[in-house]
Amino acid sequence: MTKLPHWSLLQSFLAVAETGSLSAAADRLGLTQPTLGRQIKRLEADLGLTLFTRAARGLLPTEAAQSLIPRARAMAEAAQGLSLAAAGHQEGIAGTVRLTASKMVTLHILPPILARLLAEHPELQIELAPSDTTENLLFREADIAIRMYRPRQLDIVAKHLGDIPLTLCAAKSYLAKHSAPQTPEDFANHAFVGYDRSDDILQGMRAAGIPATRDWFRIRCDDQPTYWELVRAGAGVGFGQRPMVNADPTMKALPLPPGIAIPVLPVWLATPEAMRHTPRISLVWQHLATHLAPFVS
Repeated sequence: MTKLPHWSLLQSFLAVAETGSLSAAADRLGLTQPTLGRQIKRLEADLGLTLFTRAARGLLPTEAAQSLIPRARAMAEAAQGLSLAAAGHQEGIAGTVRLTASKMVTLHILPPILARLLAEHPELQIELAPSDTTENLLFREADIAIRMYRPRQLDIVAKHLGDIPLTLCAAKSYLAKHSAPQTPEDFANHAFVGYDRSDDILQGMRAAGIPATRDWFRIRCDDQPTYWELVRAGAGVGFGQRPMVNADPTMKALPLPPGIAIPVLPVWLATPEAMRHTPRISLVWQHLATHLAPFVS
């Protein structure tokens, strides 16, 4: 008779199957790669199956493993549903709230807001996860998320706090050597800080009527905080959140040529519906809604 595997082993199996590598799965689960490797070997021994084969692009599930993935995923969803239901009935505000937000919001907006929250409620603890990828709230990867888009997941409560206006901007040190662009044609004469693998800025400029090409971006970086520091250092013209630009004495917002507009950045709060009225979740939610208000319009 096949030995019934422990749930933690199935959880490790599912992470490897979904990520395709031990290292990525270990990062997801907060384990070391050797520990995760031992768990996969133990599960294979318990089931009497080979679950993965090595390939150039990572670990590939075998045919037997493919048949197990839907069942392991159903178990994961059931376990997370149980966790959410239990968390939703917790009373009092003592405890931990895990919060995720973009790297820029985490670095430049949240620290004083969270410092004030903890000063007012010393029994509360915060786990802060800066990330520009989507955390799965229903799998308790975070209790509350600050999103720059409208969440579409079922069983998620979301509130639109407002929009952060974006602006064309440059460091005053850059503008001391280069006049600000006045027309779309002027843009070709400036160095721009752009994204590398993402084409969001390039496509956005083209949609606004600016005939941008990749070679306009003299330096390219997808990491948002690094991008911002490159613009602040005078590496070229870039785009930034207007409240941050206005608050920085080394930076200047630049007017756009007539007929060109920049989209706003929507700000949403999101949490699993099952946890919305948990006292500490409700407290942090309201605190964030109140103190993020000055940054949105």
